[in-house]
Amino acid sequence: EKFQEIFTILFEGGQAEVTLTGEDVLTAGVQIIARPPGKQRQALSLLSGGEKALTAVALLFAIFETRPSPFCLLDEIDAALDDANIERYKAYLASFRNRIQFIIISHRKKTMELADFIYGVTMEKNTMSQIVPLEIKKARKEHV
Repeated sequence: EKFQEIFTILFEGGQAEVTLTGEDVLTAGVQIIARPPGKQRQALSLLSGGEKALTAVALLFAIFETRPSPFCLLDEIDAALDDANIERYKAYLASFRNRIQFIIISHRKKTMELADFIYGVTMEKNTMSQIVPLEIKKARKEHV
């Protein structure tokens, strides 16, 4: 139920469901069927890259709504999303701000806008990586 609810929020419509592919819950597989707005109902494997990513995000958020975790690592989960989808993803992600700590790996500036801290990784001429920390709250105050 939560998956359907969050899918509808992230896609601004549509339908989705998770079903088991066998009788025994211990050995059954999981099948995700989705219908983004204006599209036919289809298996996850037939969706576009952005639709797959946003559907996976909806499932992840549904799991967190049902069984929260104090910590989550998201590795370039937004790579296949366009700007409009990133905005909806960010808005829902922000709703977890007081319940779950996220570490987000991203190259997307729009996603980085949500961060409290950013750690950049750069490579020096000698091929050594260097970590560049930035506290966003402090940087925002200095810009004002």
